[in-house]
Amino acid sequence: MLRLTFLGTSAAMPTVHRNLSGLAVRHGRENYLVDCGEGTQRQAIRFGTGFDLTALLFTHFHADHYIGAIGFLRTLSMLGREQALDVYGPKPARKLLENILFVGTDPLNFDVRIHEIEPGVPIRREGATLTPFPVVHRIAAVGWQIREDERPGRFHPERALAAGVPEGPRWGDLQRGRTVTLADGRLVLPSDVVDARRRGRTVVFTGDTRPCPATVEAARAADLLVHECTFGDAEQARAVETTHSTAREAGRVAREAAVERLVLTHLSTRYDADPSPLLAQAAEEYGGALEVARDGLVLELPLPD
Repeated sequence: MLRLTFLGTSAAMPTVHRNLSGLAVRHGRENYLVDCGEGTQRQAIRFGTGFDLTALLFTHFHADHYIGAIGFLRTLSMLGREQALDVYGPKPARKLLENILFVGTDPLNFDVRIHEIEPGVPIRREGATLTPFPVVHRIAAVGWQIREDERPGRFHPERALAAGVPEGPRWGDLQRGRTVTLADGRLVLPSDVVDARRRGRTVVFTGDTRPCPATVEAARAADLLVHECTFGDAEQARAVETTHSTAREAGRVAREAAVERLVLTHLSTRYDADPSPLLAQAAEEYGGALEVARDGLVLELPLPD
């Protein structure tokens, strides 16, 4: 399973229709939360993403991306959580989070392990590698690439039988890459009955940024790029001033990276009720699958094959 649930898609301030930044990513037994704006815990209840969080990933530390973590962690504690939680973010993650996450008179029931990450240094999690990459914003900020591990190649039972390998434990040996010796001394290689390993899925989240080469590189041929699009064409100068992106620029990044799918998020309040201009502008640059995220949008990414 690789499922994304958009918990908040508004930029800077919440609206009637959109909460502040928050994105739940469920991959196998892992449940990541990318950013945690104010009100994220209520959105998690509303859209059913659960509180079995395994890692919290921050893109940067503007308040609309992290303030919700205070209440979220308190709720986890009240629910009786005991498992340690890994929290990742760029500088000044450790100094900032140590000051805000442990406010109050009651201690949390679980350990919070704060990891101050460096762009380009990968993090191994179960079944995937998480790699932060540098983006261009007013403060230190990163995007996140989640790259799923390769999967074994497809096993062909008919080939195994034709080679003289009876159904049973030896089929498992071949699937695990072990050569099998038959009773007559013949060798059957894994490559005789198993296809080449299959690529995993790749998802990229930019956080807040100007369009930049690092995003293009991180998103190269990705299955999904989630790119901010705070502004439209009419606010190009404002986008440069505030180090955000327009929808057109996000579309251009997606085209240059040759991604399979683009989802736009982090919308200015002026596009709250009608994001169609953003969709149209991005579509002029990018001809692939494209949509504007809304709170509660759920995407399940199929396996590449």
